[in-house]
Amino acid sequence: MKSAKVVLSLPAEVLRLAKKEVAAGRANSLSSFVSEAVDEKLRRDELNAILDAMDAEHGKPTKAATTWAKRVVKRRRVLIWNPGRKAADPSRARERLS
Repeated sequence: MKSAKVVLSLPAEVLRLAKKEVAAGRANSLSSFVSEAVDEKLRRDELNAILDAMDAEHGKPTKAATTWAKRVVKRRRVLIWNPGRKAADPSRARERLS
């Protein structure tokens, strides 16, 4: 992707923390750190627009659906962060929303 130079103003504390991330090796440069942050914000805003459109078309999720989704995401996080843990047996019955 082609890059363009820009001039930004950031709060001093934000700049200090960003530079600290670069110094710790969690980003290649301040430019790449800022670029990744902007990209993440754009993607998050795009996702929020999609979710808002889905809510408008289908209505907001029920409390039961939200509870189910949180349980599934939590289980997935455990599997991602604990790769040695066995996944659930797919032959077992699926959890239902109702």
